[in-house]
Amino acid sequence: MIAIRASGILLHPTSLPGQFGSGDIGANAYRFVDWLVSAGQTYWQMLPLGEVGSSNSPYTSCSAFAGNPLLIDLEELAKQGWLDPQELIPDPGFKSDRANFDLVKPYRLQRLQLAAQRFFSRTDDTRRSEYQAFCESEKHWLDDFALFKAIEHHEQFKEWDHWPELLVRREPGALADAKQRYADEVDFCKFCQWCFYRQWLLLKNYANDRGIRIIGDVPIFVSYQSADVWEHQDLFELDASGRPIVVAGVPPDYFSETGQLWGNPLYRWDIHEQTGYTWWIERLSHAFRLFDLVRIDHFRGFVNYWATPAGAANAINGEWVLGPGEKLFEAFQQAFGNLPIIAEDLGLITPEVIELRDKFNLPGMRILQFAFGDNDSNYFLPHHYTANSVAYTGTHDNDTTLGWWNSAKDHEKSFAKFYLHSEGREINRDMMDALADSAANTVIFPLQDVLGLDSSHRMNFPGTIWGNWEWRFSWDQIQDVHTEMLSSLTATHKRNPRIAGDS
Repeated sequence: MIAIRASGILLHPTSLPGQFGSGDIGANAYRFVDWLVSAGQTYWQMLPLGEVGSSNSPYTSCSAFAGNPLLIDLEELAKQGWLDPQELIPDPGFKSDRANFDLVKPYRLQRLQLAAQRFFSRTDDTRRSEYQAFCESEKHWLDDFALFKAIEHHEQFKEWDHWPELLVRREPGALADAKQRYADEVDFCKFCQWCFYRQWLLLKNYANDRGIRIIGDVPIFVSYQSADVWEHQDLFELDASGRPIVVAGVPPDYFSETGQLWGNPLYRWDIHEQTGYTWWIERLSHAFRLFDLVRIDHFRGFVNYWATPAGAANAINGEWVLGPGEKLFEAFQQAFGNLPIIAEDLGLITPEVIELRDKFNLPGMRILQFAFGDNDSNYFLPHHYTANSVAYTGTHDNDTTLGWWNSAKDHEKSFAKFYLHSEGREINRDMMDALADSAANTVIFPLQDVLGLDSSHRMNFPGTIWGNWEWRFSWDQIQDVHTEMLSSLTATHKRNPRIAGDS
């Protein structure tokens, strides 16, 4: 349970300002922490921090453990002497309001490669021992991840089941040979991970020292083209050649006649149980070191999940399969004691899902944009909230509140005005106030809603591949009125634990 009454902001680091095409964990991230403090906030919630693929989605990473090199602060590398000032001239194509990842990726990776070359060429570098200690402490995932990335590059980014057979089967001799042949690429990958984690933990400590807690995000499933599946093939539903037998998704519903076919390989939960859920415990242990709380996406999949035969055109012919349920969370409880987990319990939720969530005292999620479709019995209306819940105006998958309002149906607008005692002119603030006044101990506002931005500032359109995850803000958008509004809101509704008398 999250016991303190507080609020925070949802913002992915790529949305931060910065001169190198996308936000990162450099100076602007520290400035954002300072702004959160000035605005009376307690939480900074973000999306997964893993390395992204071609769609740029934080939810399709090639590792459940590795960080995103695009988030590395290049200016800090220059301070270490690994980059020259003239190498930090921004690309003229960079934009302050959108991240053009087609430009960002090569720009940042080229500079990371230069930094790595200089780091490794200087045998007397005082940070060499820190790097080596990191590689040793993280070797349980880092060695295979770095090798995976190196092989993937040399195999023209083919899926790993199309690599040479000895590498697909992970024959020890073939792996040892690949490590030797691709040593430079392996070292570069490890250098990037060291830089990311070194910088990230400094930022997290800075935030924590100022009373800001970080909420991270762990997707329940992992990508097929990932080091995790390649390294732990026995833990996934794969055939003899390494291809998925069944894949993840959700069944047909009101929003989609054919369901959603996500394509992630599914877990062999019986094998996980035989290992004492070691891989999952390592995964959460890693996440708990990076974040103060962790939102687990698609929590209902632990109770039962939709399995569709691999290769199907859509999710219609899938079936519900029982998940690990209580056994997994009992293993978590034994390993960690307290479970700082937020259960993403949206969508088609059964009594069994609620039972699992409540048995382990995990807060669920409430979305105010979902509340006005019918009448006052709606589960998402604030008068139904419990203390042990996390309430949002909307999430990264929703439209901004202003965008939602502009496209809402007449009966939704009428009900919202009546319920919120609102004239609709500042619907984002009225909805934020309703959340802040609710019984939910934790409320989270997307930054777009604080700033009153429309649909053009939306982060993600579910079901689409291109054009997502690109939104960025600039500091001149945050005016004193926004900071004062947030600070007043949290003080009025006793959501600032730093103020004496709040709890």
